Amino acid sequence: MEAIFDPAVGLGHHVLIALCLLLAFGFEFVNGFHDTANAVATVIYTHSLRPGIAVVLSGICNFLGVFLGGIAVAMGIIKLLPVELVVSSGVGAGLAMVLALLASAIVWNLGTWAMGLPASSSHTLIGAILGVGLANSLVAGHHFGEGVNWAKAGETGLALVISPLFGFTAAGLLMAGIRWVMRRMKHPALDAEPTPGKPPAWSVRSLLIATCAGLSFAHGSNDGQKGVGLVMLILMALAPAGFALDMSADKTAIERASVAANRLAVHVEAIDLEHVQDEERDEVLALATLAQSQLTQLTEMLAGKTAMTDIGREHRFLARQAILVADKAIDDLSKRGALDGGNLKDDRKAMRALTDYSPRWVLVAIALCLGIGTMIGWKRIVVTVGEKIGKQHLSYAQGASAGIVAAATIGLSGGLGLPVSTTHVLSSGVAGTMVVGGAGVQGGTVGSIAAAWILTLPVVTLLAGIFYLGFRFILV
Repeated sequence: MEAIFDPAVGLGHHVLIALCLLLAFGFEFVNGFHDTANAVATVIYTHSLRPGIAVVLSGICNFLGVFLGGIAVAMGIIKLLPVELVVSSGVGAGLAMVLALLASAIVWNLGTWAMGLPASSSHTLIGAILGVGLANSLVAGHHFGEGVNWAKAGETGLALVISPLFGFTAAGLLMAGIRWVMRRMKHPALDAEPTPGKPPAWSVRSLLIATCAGLSFAHGSNDGQKGVGLVMLILMALAPAGFALDMSADKTAIERASVAANRLAVHVEAIDLEHVQDEERDEVLALATLAQSQLTQLTEMLAGKTAMTDIGREHRFLARQAILVADKAIDDLSKRGALDGGNLKDDRKAMRALTDYSPRWVLVAIALCLGIGTMIGWKRIVVTVGEKIGKQHLSYAQGASAGIVAAATIGLSGGLGLPVSTTHVLSSGVAGTMVVGGAGVQGGTVGSIAAAWILTLPVVTLLAGIFYLGFRFILV
């Protein structure tokens, strides 16, 4: 705990860190209301498992997903922010950023949950990050929109748009395939509506339980990682001495990062201006100079170190700053054709290994918050998914089809480091099965879900921007 509550700073700073961590865990707790509840919706609604058992199963699978799913999504969330905010050593700016992210995300999540809408925590957090980035660009000395990683934002936005459409289509096709097989086998049980209070046959029940487990694991590996990224932002901004770098990195990792930085410096020194447009040459040379200086500084700080504790407390954030600024400059040089980005991938990864990490206790805390949130708030979302999307109640086949497609889509996206919405993938999958089944959808519910989907990004972006400017005015 000493890494969090740094004895070198005062009690007021400790209180701020504790408050921000509590708010971040609160966000994941509310995420449990929304997104994890979707993972257990089909298995509870079809009476395949009692709610208590379903929630425990989901919690275990979420826990495993958070632990085994890597941190690509968590780091992808952080990369949406302007580099200058992520590497800012000013506590006021960092605190304003963190509080704005948390306040806007929690306000929207609680509001939509109160209305029983399966709104997306992914959309919410990403909208909050974009709002902070845009608001920061309004501060004196910036141009509007400057600093936001628009390439990463576009990639993330595309994933958020395509994934529900894919869920709708793929779940509908799978549902059609299941119906075709059931007709051939003359076994309609899988396509029946749930009988109140009565579980389905074990063959059907096993399939539904498996889809719940798979979806929960995928949710942990994707949505859980968003919470991990949020907590790491707080720790890196407010307790840099303990979390700016991975303090568990050993001698081998330090040497690997140092060698990588040296190799990158050699590549940057030999930049190729042949494929760079004339009007961009001055900017390219400035980027190369920036990268060189940061890489040199990093190499000097890592020289002769056998453990991360050998780096002075006051230098750890500077080392993190050097890594992120150099990596961003190298990425910009690659995009402008001055460097071959493919050849630098492994070295950039080795260097970023010192900053792209998460302590185990963060993973445990996020997984617990997701599980506890699900236990308390699952009912509203389960009823919406089971009864209010389609004009008929959810059948076993529809629940299985939507669950299988959602688990596969979210799992694949997590492997690619793309944050997608469990809520919207599953809800659109259920809608797809209803359309294929001939029941149709309830326009009011689907319209409300679609409205929440459309409004989340702009509303939360605006909220986060207002909160950020307000907190910045007070704190900076």
